[in-house]
Amino acid sequence: MNRYELEHLLRASSGNTGEKHFIIIGSQSVLGKHPDAPRELRKSMELDIYARDKPELHIEIERNLGELSRFNETYGYFADGVSPDTALLPVGWETRLTPVCNENTGGATGWCIDPVDLTIAKLAASRPKDIAFIRGMLKHHFIRPVEIERLIATFDDEKLRRRLTDAFAVCRRPE
Repeated sequence: MNRYELEHLLRASSGNTGEKHFIIIGSQSVLGKHPDAPRELRKSMELDIYARDKPELHIEIERNLGELSRFNETYGYFADGVSPDTALLPVGWETRLTPVCNENTGGATGWCIDPVDLTIAKLAASRPKDIAFIRGMLKHHFIRPVEIERLIATFDDEKLRRRLTDAFAVCRRPE
């Protein structure tokens, strides 16, 4: 997915829900801060998105713009209607959002989570594709290890901190 496709999905999400503000939490949120992100960070053809003020509309987004929808069949990319609970995010993530709003979004604004917050969410999931994605963000200097370590330390749950720290250590090892 590229930035234009993200903007198209924002416009379509707004048209389908009547909402104007959306939170983008998945890997394509990197396009907020880095609109020309390298291809290795843009492999996913889905946009994890929910309406900021009415997250329950994720069902409408999924139905009309989701995988196997007419939209997906037509354009080759799709929206994954998610909920605010989909990703583990650190305290303060809302203060680091990057807005995407221009003539291509049709007046809608996509609030993309910051790459550091995306990293925390990816560490929590720790699937092979998440580890590869984090390695790509490190390689392209989209995140700094010290920032990630600082955010991991903000979690109260010691087991969670250890799990995130261990996952990040794997990401930092040479392949």
